[in-house]
Amino acid sequence: MDSRKTPSRPEAGLTPAFHEELPRVRRPRGLVGEIVESLASSIREGRLQPGEKLPTEAEIMARFDVSRTVVRESLSKLQASGLVETRHGIGTFVLQPQNAGNFKITAEDFATVADVISVLELRISLETEAAGLAAQRRTPENLKAMETALRAFHDSISLDSDAVPPDFQFHMEVARSTGNRHFADLMTYLGTMIIPRTRVNTAHSAPEGRFNYLQRVNSEHESIYNAIRNQDAEAARAAMRTHLSNSRERLRRGNNAHTMQPPGEPADTPAAQALGTNLVA
Repeated sequence: MDSRKTPSRPEAGLTPAFHEELPRVRRPRGLVGEIVESLASSIREGRLQPGEKLPTEAEIMARFDVSRTVVRESLSKLQASGLVETRHGIGTFVLQPQNAGNFKITAEDFATVADVISVLELRISLETEAAGLAAQRRTPENLKAMETALRAFHDSISLDSDAVPPDFQFHMEVARSTGNRHFADLMTYLGTMIIPRTRVNTAHSAPEGRFNYLQRVNSEHESIYNAIRNQDAEAARAAMRTHLSNSRERLRRGNNAHTMQPPGEPADTPAAQALGTNLVA
């Protein structure tokens, strides 16, 4: 038997350039995050130029071995980030870089823990007012959605989970309850850019223990919910500000104790130390 191996070939339907530009990697961040990061990196590094058409959905599906739904969600996130635009019936194209003056938060904005705290301070100013507006405008449907997030958070505590998804969902529902889509859009933006990059649940290293730590966070959420339910705008603002300020202090105290270790990266690197914080309070 001939022991020589046949060289590997690109999957059917893929252009050689696409095959070389997007090497197969492991998937620690989820399928959508992997595709978004690969395509975004190709755009940022100039391998995909403004005006250039992205690979077809079928090519991306084959390259990453994912469903069409995953591909479309990935393209939607790229479009929401202003990196591409989809022209119906034609394809998806790379956009010109946004003007330097346009607001954006990228991975480079989290080089240090101080940077992470800065974004959290931005959230304090925005979400405090969002809580007040939510108290004035919330609907029965909004309250039910918040209750669902609170129950999911409570259930996560007993499952040895970091409770990040229901935590973020609660904050998202508060934003939606304002009736102002810009609050929800900003939370969606923060969720897309920040939450998938968190790698450490500081609750596991909290002095009071994971269970008590998460119980305290959940109690803070319940205070926000109760004020919104009672339509007490000032109490809602105070509860949200207290909650996020406490999160900032927990982050500062944990700065010297909690680091992250991204896949394949030593725990003592600057990136590991900077990004190892859970921004969802």
